[in-house]
Order: sequence, then structure tokens, then C-alpha cells
Amino acid sequence: MPARPAAPETLHLAGRLVWDEDVTVRIFSPFAGRVVSVAADAGQRVAAGDVLATLAAPDFGQAQADARRAATDLAMAERTLVRQRDLLAHGVVAQKDVEAAEADLARARAEQQRAAGRLALYGDDSVSVNQEFRLRTPLRGFVVERGITPGQEVRPDQMLANDPQLFRPLFVVTDPSVLWMVVDLPEQDVGSLAVGTALRIHTRAWPDRVFPGRIVLIGSAVDPTTRTVRVRATVPNPWNLLKAEMLADVAAAGVREPAIGVPADAVVLAGETHVVFVEEGPGRYRRTVVQVGAEQHGIVAIRHGLSGGERVVASGSLLVERLFQLARGS
Repeated sequence: MPARPAAPETLHLAGRLVWDEDVTVRIFSPFAGRVVSVAADAGQRVAAGDVLATLAAPDFGQAQADARRAATDLAMAERTLVRQRDLLAHGVVAQKDVEAAEADLARARAEQQRAAGRLALYGDDSVSVNQEFRLRTPLRGFVVERGITPGQEVRPDQMLANDPQLFRPLFVVTDPSVLWMVVDLPEQDVGSLAVGTALRIHTRAWPDRVFPGRIVLIGSAVDPTTRTVRVRATVPNPWNLLKAEMLADVAAAGVREPAIGVPADAVVLAGETHVVFVEEGPGRYRRTVVQVGAEQHGIVAIRHGLSGGERVVASGSLLVERLFQLARGS
């Protein structure tokens, strides 16, 4: 049978849906303390800056006290400088006393800015010392995970603990309107896909629906264990039908040049290589090593090793391979 151009190659891969990390935040507490109240629950929509929980945190109270003390010291330094300048004008003190007061004011202002800036980092600009730290979300979206209860003790280093339960964030906030699809692409298929390639995604939860996706990143390294390359795609999810950690079947149209197609029965797996037998004349055949692609409807795409129009053994190729091995062994 003559080899002929194959249909456009379609890759069928397994994928996994995950949160879009560009719009996802896992929230831990920067202070140790006890949970006083929880203001947000899983499934709740939140805006950037909304309070998720309130903690009684002595370390945060110390930061509040530092800011309060720094503000008081700054006010005192300002009054002292005014008084020293007035005394200098009446000849009571020397110039060096005014200069010392100016230096004290500069130090007090720097300390006040540092203490106030530290509080601002945690979304607090009050001057009260109530030790109540309000845990806020920096991003808008939905609370998709809540790992916190009133009365619970938390600490800032729990994200570094090796226990999965301790590693669990207090809250996860994300925008689920767009998800990421993660696919492990076999090494031999790396050249078949490119950034921008469209995907068709099928899930078990919605077997009759096809969700579109598009590749945005192809990894630059091959996993030495699985011999695969990590591929990432974006998947619109406007109706929130798809969920993180869902498994999916992914179909992608290859971008390679059209390959040569032969019947699947014509290809023989010999060890770790694929071979076909090409007819060179009546009763004469050449054993040829080929690189195969995907199989569709009983036709295997041949990427390398075969030219269009060459005639191959379409059936009985296993018998021909056996005869070849016997002849080579004799």
C-alpha cells in the first residue's frame, strides 16, 4: 500500500485543572496569636482589603506600642526644637543645643516613619494598642478554602512546617473565572505544540461539553523521571463549572508539517524502535526505522523515515519482521 499524507495530527493528553496562580493568594498570619473571630467563609466573595479574621496577637500589640511611642517621641522632639530655637533667640542657649535638638527630631521622625510603615504593611494605621490583628486579603475574588476556626492558635512559621495539616493556609482566595490546565507533554511530542495552540478539554463532570483552552507556556526542561515537559494553558471558566484539581482529557491540534500516514498494521515495534517494510521491487523489501506520531482511525503518522508514495507492507508485517530476524540470525 502506498504511503500518503496523513490527516492533521491531534494529540490526546491528560491534564489537571488548578487555580490561576496570577490571581490566587494563600494567606497565613504574620503573627502568632489566637483567633478571636472569623469574618469570611468558603464560597464568599471578597474585595481587596476585606477583613477575613481577627486575631489576638501580642507581637502585633508590641508593634502598635512601638508606633504609639514613636509618635509621642516625635511630638516631644518637635516641641523641644521649638523651645531651643526660642531660647537661642534670647541668648540663653548655644547654637550647638539647637543643632542637637534638630538631630533628635530627625531621628524621632525616622523612627516614627519606620514604626508607622510597619503597621501599614499589615493594613493597620491606628494608634491604639489593642493587640487585635485583622487578617486581610490583598486580592479580590472568592474564598475557596478556609482553614481557621475561632479559638485556634496560629503562628507565623506554620507555612514552613513539614506537616501538611500545619502547612495548610488559613485562607485561599482566588478568581475562579479563569483556571490553569497543567499537562505533562511527552518528550517526543514537544515539537508538536506551540504557545498559542488551541485545546479542546473534556471532563468527567461534564461529558457532553467541550471547554476551550489555549497554551500560554511550554516548560524549558524535561523531567528526568517521567521524560515529560510541563505545559500550562488557560481555560475560561465564566460559569464556574470547572473546579480545581479536576482531571481532564485534552486534545490539541499539532503544529508539525503534515506527516506521512500508513496503516497501523504496517508498523512493527522492534525493541524500542518502530519499523516498516518498504517495497523496493517484486519480492524485495527494505526494513526502515521510522519515528511515529499519533494514531487516528487506524492510520499512524510517520514523522521521519518515509517518503510519500513509497509502498509499505500493510498486512503481515509481523511475519515479515520474523523472517527478517531469522534471516539475520542465520
